[in-house]
Parts: sequence; C-alpha cells; structure tokens
Amino acid sequence: MRNHKRATIYFSADILTALRMKAAATHRSISEIANEAVRDALADDAVDLDTFTLLRDDGVMSFHSFVSGLRRRGKL
Repeated sequence: MRNHKRATIYFSADILTALRMKAAATHRSISEIANEAVRDALADDAVDLDTFTLLRDDGVMSFHSFVSGLRRRGKL
C-alpha cells in the first residue's frame, strides 16, 4: 500500500453493511471500493468544471428570456 494515507470515515450502519457485502462478493477491500467511488466522483467534478469553464463566456440568459423563447418556438 505505497502512497496511501490512512483516514477515518464514518458510514451509516446500512451503508457499512452494504460495503462489507460488496467487498466480500467482489473480493475487494472496502478501501478499494471507497477509493474507486471517490475517484469516480472527482472525475465527474472535473468534467463539470471543464464544462463550466467552456461555457463561462457564453453569456447568461435570463429565465424570462428562456421561457419566452420556449413560447415563441411553440414548446409551451
């Protein structure tokens, strides 16, 4: 376990039971499952941040303008 740091995480009893069951069924540790879940969540965040950066200069449309556009296009 090189380059790993120890942390304490408090799970609800039901989540911990599910993690233990999944770990046993998949022959992986709870740490491996938790690391994968956190890695996936952070990757999703990175994609969202990239998208926000791309759209940052797109201009902002007001709610009123958006709804009016829907009405003009016959969507409402």
